[in-house]
Amino acid sequence: MDVQIASLCDSAADYSGKLCLIGAFDTILVRHFPAQHPFCSVALRIVFRDTDEGKHLLRVNLIDDDGQNLLPKIEAPIDIRLPENQFFASVNLVFNLQGMRFTKPGQYSIDITVDGKMMARIPLQVLVMPEGNASH
Repeated sequence: MDVQIASLCDSAADYSGKLCLIGAFDTILVRHFPAQHPFCSVALRIVFRDTDEGKHLLRVNLIDDDGQNLLPKIEAPIDIRLPENQFFASVNLVFNLQGMRFTKPGQYSIDITVDGKMMARIPLQVLVMPEGNASH
């Protein structure tokens, strides 16, 4: 299996097998802490081959710089079965996150694991907004 796309964005959707992303980002600017980011999406496109057939469990975690997960349990069971005439199958997954809370500035990551194995890490930094800027 191969993660082709792993992105944090303002929104994402799967339209008939086409992954559409709007507003990919890696930095959140806030005025003060604690802070809350109202809405964003994690967009994934994973390619599975015949050697990947079977059941898998995908997990999404938001990890702070102390190694703690800040999200409730987010997981998706995936059962891969390729038709005889296909060499691979692409799966698009979109996870909508509401109200992510941050208590301090720092470096975070959105970790994507499949069957306990790290498949992708999306970097995220949360910073205090310089005076005079609008928030993300």
